[in-house]
Amino acid sequence: MTCYDRRDLGLLLLRLGTGGVLAAHGTQKLFGWFGGHGLEGTGRFMESVGYLPGKLSAMAAGLAETGGGMLLALGLATPAAGAAAAGGMAGAAAVHVPNGFFAQEGGYEHAAFLGLTAAGLAVTGPGRLSVDHALDHVLDRGWMVPAALGATAAATAVVVGARNRRLRRKAQGEQEALFEE
Repeated sequence: MTCYDRRDLGLLLLRLGTGGVLAAHGTQKLFGWFGGHGLEGTGRFMESVGYLPGKLSAMAAGLAETGGGMLLALGLATPAAGAAAAGGMAGAAAVHVPNGFFAQEGGYEHAAFLGLTAAGLAVTGPGRLSVDHALDHVLDRGWMVPAALGATAAATAVVVGARNRRLRRKAQGEQEALFEE
């Protein structure tokens, strides 16, 4: 009989909690579950905050959160799952940065916490109470961690950077002239 230690139990709890919250949040975007707006409504929101095209952005965010969250909860392909979820949360945090840190003010606290926890799980690994462990870590190799996090960081930088440039151009176009001509 295999003996599991506190670390394995702690990682299981972190994976289930983080993965469950992420998956629920993602299904709001994809399917409109749990009071969400589905792809159409989320797509309109994504466009309003500068992510274009909106529906595709909603699908990408929903898949990163739902897929990453479910895989984290299972402890399957943990490096890729954690990286995908962290990337999705970085995109969400970018929307909330102007509101400050705390969530009650509309800040990025929640997204940052979920993203950092997902990234931490990608780095730490799922523990022995996981599908990765049962599959002899075939989808959880050491080299996969920097590869998954690096690829996700690069893709996230491109997407969030493009969004920020669009928002800056829009704000510059809406500014009033300082002097009358």
